[in-house]
Amino acid sequence: MAKTLRLVLGDQLNSNHSWYKNIDPEVVYLMMEMRQETDYVRHHVQKVIGFFMSMRNFAGLLESKGHQVIYFKLDDRQNTQKLDANIDQVILSISASSFEYQLPDEYRLDVQLREISDKLDIPSQAVESEHFLTERGFLADFFKGKKTYLMESFYREMRKKNNILMDGNEPMTGKWNYDHDNRNKLKDPLLLKKAKVNPKNVSEFTELLEKMEVKTIGNVDSENFNWPTSREESLDVLDYFCENLLPRFGEYQDAMYSGDVFLFHSRLSFSMNTKMVSPLEVVETVEKYWLGHQDSISIAQTEGFIRQIIGWREYMRGVYWAKMPEFAQLNFLGQDRKLPDYFWTGKTKMNCMRQAITQSLDHAYAHHIQRLMVTGNFALLAGIDPDEVDQWYLGIYIDAIEWVEITNTRGMSQFADGGIVGTKPYVSSANYIDKMSDYCGSCFYKKSVKHGEKACPFNSLYWHFYERNREKLSKNPRIGMVYPTLGKMKEKDEILAQADYYLKNIENL
Repeated sequence: MAKTLRLVLGDQLNSNHSWYKNIDPEVVYLMMEMRQETDYVRHHVQKVIGFFMSMRNFAGLLESKGHQVIYFKLDDRQNTQKLDANIDQVILSISASSFEYQLPDEYRLDVQLREISDKLDIPSQAVESEHFLTERGFLADFFKGKKTYLMESFYREMRKKNNILMDGNEPMTGKWNYDHDNRNKLKDPLLLKKAKVNPKNVSEFTELLEKMEVKTIGNVDSENFNWPTSREESLDVLDYFCENLLPRFGEYQDAMYSGDVFLFHSRLSFSMNTKMVSPLEVVETVEKYWLGHQDSISIAQTEGFIRQIIGWREYMRGVYWAKMPEFAQLNFLGQDRKLPDYFWTGKTKMNCMRQAITQSLDHAYAHHIQRLMVTGNFALLAGIDPDEVDQWYLGIYIDAIEWVEITNTRGMSQFADGGIVGTKPYVSSANYIDKMSDYCGSCFYKKSVKHGEKACPFNSLYWHFYERNREKLSKNPRIGMVYPTLGKMKEKDEILAQADYYLKNIENL
């Protein structure tokens, strides 16, 4: 009998995919743990473990339902550690007559799988992953003929198209966006809820990585790995979010607090990015919960969460497929400085940076403002090469897959795309960080000092950034009064000299 080999990648763990509706004895599913994937960037140890554990759980689920699965563990003898060689080997071993795969979300894998398919002696077919709300080319078509992309108009189209928080053709309550209401600093820690905890013993995986000499970054507690690694656990985390965290999510979604890692964030990004749950079911679950609890949960909390998923997440994917592979080479500001060592250790006197980096090393997690306005902000102000920044973000976060990482990092965070994702650089002095966190109060540096003893590096680097990029940024209408203010500064020379000193001694900050 003719056999079909179907490839399932590590971020394609969608049990609701149409592939699995029927049990076909002539279909074999192939899943693999490979050095190709552990080594293309140096990943956080929790990221590698999270993928392997989720993949094994998914393979077990398919087998329990009667599907045939071939699964290569990292240390299996027949595992060549390469996608093409493993596929060739399995096709031969089962005498497969056709090969199928779901469209991958990373450009490098898309190219590789097309090349593999072209070389096969049997027919091949690529199908949709059935996860996203839009197809790859939707955003490019949506903005066809436009010089710039505007996320807000895309977001509104997503709301209309999927009937989310809509009253006919108009938004519920008459407003599309409550972002202005969702910029509060956490002043009452008693509002916090404990994160949903489901610890797992990961010793089997740490021993495997050690045996195979896989180089990772970050830390993991052998009995305290708390990420969901199955659909059931992911849905449990979603329910916990609705019941305990949604009531305050929007209000404090941008807040940073040294006493808590997750605050009111859902911890669902890894589950969605591996497709254990879909964005639409997450959004619809949250909307349904809010509709039943409008007396205790304001729409601002709900809209803020939904915008992150069907707005930013879907938008970033659209930008990725519209602009790759050229996007990965963009460096609009010509930044070329190396990433300081404390990005790998957390050992810096800047408390905000120490908090965000240490948290990332310990938990493979930081929320969007920590990524954008602390580590990303510093990297942009300091002139770090976007290639270096990309590699760090792609490796350190458990939810980092290139389609969503590079658009947020090289695009929104580093302005290396010159304004495709964001219309202005997202940079700030210490003032913003102090406004949104409790970091500055216990810092070695003084948040209000621009130059001199213990002057906060963010303050002088902020003005230095604009001064050295004057030619490229001075005509940007979104920047406002930066250059007129810079021109009137009485202490401009001292501030710029302070920044020069810090840049020359960047490893010691």
